[in-house]
Amino acid sequence: MTSVLQKSLAVLVTATLTGCAGAQGAAGGGAGPSAGAGARSGPAAGSGGVAQPPAGEAPGPDVRIPKDPAELAEAVKRTTAALNAGIEDWDKTREPPRDVALYGLHQQRVYRALARDASLTKAVLARLPKPLAAEARDHVHAIARLLAMAHPITAAQRKKLRFADPLPAELLRGHMVAAERRFGVEWEVLAAIMLVETRFGRIRSSSSTGAQGPMQFMPGTWRQYGMGGDVHDAKDAIMAAANYLKASGAPRDYRRAVFAYNRDVRYVDAVLTHAKQIKRDKRSYYAYYNWQIFVLSAKGDVRMTGPR
Repeated sequence: MTSVLQKSLAVLVTATLTGCAGAQGAAGGGAGPSAGAGARSGPAAGSGGVAQPPAGEAPGPDVRIPKDPAELAEAVKRTTAALNAGIEDWDKTREPPRDVALYGLHQQRVYRALARDASLTKAVLARLPKPLAAEARDHVHAIARLLAMAHPITAAQRKKLRFADPLPAELLRGHMVAAERRFGVEWEVLAAIMLVETRFGRIRSSSSTGAQGPMQFMPGTWRQYGMGGDVHDAKDAIMAAANYLKASGAPRDYRRAVFAYNRDVRYVDAVLTHAKQIKRDKRSYYAYYNWQIFVLSAKGDVRMTGPR
């Protein structure tokens, strides 16, 4: 590689990480769907908030996250079923319907809460059917690994962050599948990296060290692996990421390749866990597409994008 990637926006978001192709930090971005997202900021998203909605109604963006294990297990079951049903009905060449955006946000908030409480997670997993428990365990593990890399940012730093609506989910997946065909790098791994780095291109700010674009490349690394493309173009960036991962050991050794992308084992664990979940159930890719950008403040989570 021509340069080592430093801290990326990725870590400023989701858990407030660092990262990018060839990075020594970690990554982790995340923004929200077009339905109510864009560059608008959302309120803080802790376990407080309004009461749960009636059965069959999508949860509001700030609905209370239950703390009782039985109640939280039911929330996981209900949210997963409703989100999957919405994903199946959604025309993925278009922006997500509001109910899909809301269920995706609620799923994310539930798993962020679980990722911070190992004993609660154990109690909830014991109440879930085995397949759903495996899925929930992976979500919690990946988020916990990213949160372990997190650090709070100030209000002034938050104001400097820039966001935009992502390209349609199916268009992005098409670019990833094309990159897989060309370089042999699994599209699910590319999707997991894009999820962690910029929430599928929703983060438009460059990192503090100059990493750019939806896959967060440093200029020197881009010159070597970008193949003359535009670092801010999703198609070019995804293809370059596959090129870089291939040169770094994929598909023979994904741990080595992803570690080259961002040199933190927690980042590697999170990316490969998310990729495993997408392989287990392709609907997870579309669920992740609806996960929002969160940053940490001195007082806790602040949601930067998503339905209001």
